[in-house]
Amino acid sequence: MYKIVKKEVLAPNIFSMDIEAPRVAKSAQPGQFVIIIDNEKGERVPLTICDYDAQKGTVQIVVQAMGKSTKDMAAMEEGDYFKDFVGPLGKASEFVHMDLEELRKQRFLFVAGGVGAAPVYPQARWFHENGIKCDIILGAKNKELVILEDKLASVSENLYVCTDDGSYGFHGLVTAYIEELVVNQGKKYDHVVAIGPMIMMKFVALTTKKYNLPTTVSLNPIMVDGTGMCGACRVTVDGKTQFACVHGPEFDGHVVDFDEALKRQTQYKDIEVVKDCKLEEA
Repeated sequence: MYKIVKKEVLAPNIFSMDIEAPRVAKSAQPGQFVIIIDNEKGERVPLTICDYDAQKGTVQIVVQAMGKSTKDMAAMEEGDYFKDFVGPLGKASEFVHMDLEELRKQRFLFVAGGVGAAPVYPQARWFHENGIKCDIILGAKNKELVILEDKLASVSENLYVCTDDGSYGFHGLVTAYIEELVVNQGKKYDHVVAIGPMIMMKFVALTTKKYNLPTTVSLNPIMVDGTGMCGACRVTVDGKTQFACVHGPEFDGHVVDFDEALKRQTQYKDIEVVKDCKLEEA
């Protein structure tokens, strides 16, 4: 059993939770994820790791209550226990294994969309702790849905906030601000890391490809089982079949078949609608 030691509301239907899981906290690396089962009848829910503290033995996750399983999780409070909390799973971000001196010569741009801010934070924190400079674009539909702004600002050289409706920060999509930085402001970047909704990552990759900017994306949104056994996260990368949870979740964004991945993401939509209806009836 894994205790929820802290819960915080970040935005409407978006919560952060600190979970007591010492072994996971000790082994976690940027880019990895965990699988959570809330109770005996609960489903497996893969979630990327937002933060971890090896000394305290805690792991922070961010939950957006959308389907039945995440709504059940979001209903839990401090002092409650998850049945299972398995991890860290997936491959760590590639830069974790690269030469630090070479990385310090480069400039990185992170693009975080919505709850994608959660998995961006541990990566940017790792950069900050190792003396590697990075800028971050943080996007959301509106001001109310901007999350983790202070945490991201603390580990980046520059944090740029964008909202679709212009209620806060730059008025426009994150792709427009990438072009603002690269074209209008003449910023030079060696690599872009984009994490967020699939449609956002698709258009970020299309934008950066125009400027020959290597781009890494995280395909965690299509994961279901988290072990590769269900096949739900099967995706074509550079013409080859890969599984997001086993071979990723991070891939070269310029060679991911996003159209295929977007179709795959909707395969359980009807089932979730039925579950939501039953939940409302109950």
